[in-house]
Amino acid sequence: MFADRAKIIIRSGKGGDGHVSFRRELYVPNGGPDGGDGGKGGDVIFEVDKGLNTLTDYRHRRKFHAQDGEPGGKRRCHGANGGDIILKVPEGTVVTEAQSGKVIADMSGENTRQIILRGGRGGKGNMHYATATMQVPKYAQPGQPAQELEVKLELKVIADVGLVGFPNVGKSTFLSRVTNAQPKIANYHFTTLSPNLGVVDLDNSGFVIADIPGLIEGASEGVGLGHEFLRHIERTRVIIHIVDAASTEGRDPIDDIYKINRELEAYNPEIAKRPQVIAANKIDAIYDETDSPVELLKMEFEPQGVKVFPISAVSGEGVRELLYHVQSLLNSTEQKPIVFEQEFFPEDVLITENLPYTVTVDETDAHTYIVEGPKIEKMLGYTNLDSEKGFAFFQRFLKDSGILQDLEKEGIQEGDTVRMYGFEFDYYK
Repeated sequence: MFADRAKIIIRSGKGGDGHVSFRRELYVPNGGPDGGDGGKGGDVIFEVDKGLNTLTDYRHRRKFHAQDGEPGGKRRCHGANGGDIILKVPEGTVVTEAQSGKVIADMSGENTRQIILRGGRGGKGNMHYATATMQVPKYAQPGQPAQELEVKLELKVIADVGLVGFPNVGKSTFLSRVTNAQPKIANYHFTTLSPNLGVVDLDNSGFVIADIPGLIEGASEGVGLGHEFLRHIERTRVIIHIVDAASTEGRDPIDDIYKINRELEAYNPEIAKRPQVIAANKIDAIYDETDSPVELLKMEFEPQGVKVFPISAVSGEGVRELLYHVQSLLNSTEQKPIVFEQEFFPEDVLITENLPYTVTVDETDAHTYIVEGPKIEKMLGYTNLDSEKGFAFFQRFLKDSGILQDLEKEGIQEGDTVRMYGFEFDYYK
């Protein structure tokens, strides 16, 4: 069965707890603290697998989680880091947050691997808490908790050209003629219940073409299997309307094109603006030449800039001319792949938590400001400050949580230092 949607629950690994222990050696009656740090929890990573073309692996298993970090040990032993979990998905999979529907990751184009949830940082052992006044610390830092999130996976087919048309107009026959695809073909409605992809070879060039299953009126509102099918056309750069020019089932081809365009416009106005071409199919079944339906189509749509090609998907007549025109349309449109931008950042959940923090001036240096508290510690544990996205989130966090405002109240000036749990930053507006 073709599977193009799934809903799963993912969880990163919990950080291992820091350890409380003290040196116990012969002739060392009062050994100092030697509790080791806990290991980092594993990340949840999505990765593109070129060999996959469905989301079937996620239809029967719903929960996926990375390994927890191991706790620290005696003699400064560091706990082992938890193993990451790598979830393989086909190219074109869009990961969204289940409740809001906002995009977390689009696994297409150059984005072939992305960390979705970061594991919790391991807690520090008691060896870090020894001071001149506290030489026997009986406290170690617990590991940071895991992050859990329910996400939706949607496969949006990656194809240069999309075939659209009402059921039974000959899309599957056309696809089987021009590509190496082998779709099921029969004379009944909704034969195609999943998108079929094929590669068209034209001399030294070619393109990927997708047969989008038959549309009906109301598809953009979810009638029938409307939304299931329309999502697959979102990435296409050129649209081929296939119509039954012979009206073998009594349909009006001109009316059909307007109806499909209305559905595309209602679903996503950007799709309706993309270059289109009309394939007037089944010309081998036209017996009355006095009132040519192909000429009527040309008179209606060519003044609008949409070319009409009379074809027979069965005999192959007119197909080659149509394909060369489609190739020219592709050559004249931007080849940059359509990628859905990230809208939901799992780390943002931390900002909404009502955890305390403090902003103080360092007693030994009036130009250094210290920001501490569980809110800060938790944010730093989940954020990779070495990455561009991670640092952008960190800056947004400082602003949205009110930390920058509190620093300004304390009198911070440009060039002063901000210190947070081992991280130091220069402050600039």
